[in-house]
Amino acid sequence: MKKRPAPAAVSMRFALVRRAAVGGFAVLTALVLGRTVPAVAGAPQKTDAPQTAVFAGGCFWGVDGVFKHVKGVTRVISGYAGGQAPTAHYEDVSTGTTGHAESVEVTFDPTRVSYDDLLKVFFLVAHDPTELNRQGPDEGTQYRSAIFFTDAEQRKLAHDYIAKLARDKVYPDPIVTQVVPLSTFYPAEGYHQNFLERHPDNPYIVINDLPKIEALREKFPELYQP
Repeated sequence: MKKRPAPAAVSMRFALVRRAAVGGFAVLTALVLGRTVPAVAGAPQKTDAPQTAVFAGGCFWGVDGVFKHVKGVTRVISGYAGGQAPTAHYEDVSTGTTGHAESVEVTFDPTRVSYDDLLKVFFLVAHDPTELNRQGPDEGTQYRSAIFFTDAEQRKLAHDYIAKLARDKVYPDPIVTQVVPLSTFYPAEGYHQNFLERHPDNPYIVINDLPKIEALREKFPELYQP
């Protein structure tokens, strides 16, 4: 199991990055960009009030960065979900024994972007949903793929979208994304917040995350914001 270092050791991340991760994401991006995106016929939004969605897709630095570039998203917070409050701290979560997953809480305006659109970005840009308990160079249950739904509608839309991806064979391997109820979302430490924007030259960000933002811009220009 590999864990990302605390801020003093962030510069050492480059040593943990695998060439295979770069090639794997390039293959994934090419696969996604060459496919027709499945649509989900979900129920219309019932309110114009801001809504939240919680996703886990590996290191929260990149997932946070991707969703900050989605039109209609008004706030993204990196944090932990799936475990209990006493262990909602980076050093504990990094052990892979807490039940937490590195996650992001996305606040969005449903009049500008739908939950379906967020699912599209999550599954086809932000991460590889076929990797079990890992994502790229990061290994452990804290890097698992998961959707933490906040109501029955989100649960249904998530299951429907996964089923559609499977029927259309968008990925050659099975999707392993968990769809589970959100208990509590715990914001991460301050040095993790908005990490991609604050450290765009960090080797880990350059290799693993900036290509995802470019994929969002190319594949879904109607959703992309600079």
